[in-house]
Amino acid sequence: MTSVARPWREAARAALYGPGGFYRRPEGPAGHFRTSVHASPLFAEAVLELLRRVDAALGHPAELTFTDMGAGRGELVTGVLDRCPPELAARLRPYAVELADRPAGLDPRITWQDAPPREVTGLLLANEWLDNVPLDVAETDGRGTPRLLLVQDDGEELPGDPVTGADAEWLARWWPLEGAPPGSRAEIGHPRDAAWADAVSGLRAGLAVAVDYAHRRAARPPFGTLTGFRDGREVRPVPDGSCDLTAHVALDACAGPGAVLLSQRAALRALGLDGRRPPLTLASTDPAAYVRALAQCGEAAELTSPAGLGAFTWLVQPVGPSCARVLADAGEVGG
Repeated sequence: MTSVARPWREAARAALYGPGGFYRRPEGPAGHFRTSVHASPLFAEAVLELLRRVDAALGHPAELTFTDMGAGRGELVTGVLDRCPPELAARLRPYAVELADRPAGLDPRITWQDAPPREVTGLLLANEWLDNVPLDVAETDGRGTPRLLLVQDDGEELPGDPVTGADAEWLARWWPLEGAPPGSRAEIGHPRDAAWADAVSGLRAGLAVAVDYAHRRAARPPFGTLTGFRDGREVRPVPDGSCDLTAHVALDACAGPGAVLLSQRAALRALGLDGRRPPLTLASTDPAAYVRALAQCGEAAELTSPAGLGAFTWLVQPVGPSCARVLADAGEVGG
């Protein structure tokens, strides 16, 4: 890897997805951080419930697709497929979309590819995918002018040229820096908007869902969110392939027509995952069942906690009229 300073988007793409990049390591993302998929099998069960609702809304098509975007090592699509009832499994075509090589031992029914499928009908779910789509970073100089930040392989940053063109247009609309004090930062999100639009465009009909840490225009973080993760710990972002590089997502900018933004807490509760304790009477009538239910209660609480995984935002985007109300009872996040 070169030591020449270059824009963050270019540096992060090489560090994450280039030869020997972080996401091509054999241990995969699960070796470094814990997502909802890894936290509990209840997440896969909730996604299966969402898939069932999409299937019903579409009238039970002869072929239904489930696409796991940014599939890691296929944990989510495997979990959904393992829990699928026979009637649905017979019609289901599961896809795992990931740049890394196909893992050994993956269910042969899963199609593994490096781009989203085209002309399909069903559910596309991107769990913590968009936060790893590389983007550039701007910082205001002493005069308040947003400049593109350049970064070296050791993580040292240097100011580049003033932001212009499509980058400046996106900032003006979605993350304005006018009047911001020197040193204010913004993460230029149009590559993520384009990546999401491309993924959604592969659906003829169905539902597309992106799940990520996010922020909205009225409350953008003044110094950005770009950070690194390694071995379960937050670290300084260094684009040398040694750590994950992630930044929260401006999901409101990604949203297409008819899309709504929900908290994960609201979405999972609408899918039947509420984290309520089992009745104490069960402890006396069926102690083993009570212990199992109590364990599931703890896992559900972790997935829906507003101080943790429940703070994720779900971007729920229907494609076609059939699925417009699949999660309508969850309510829209305000702000």
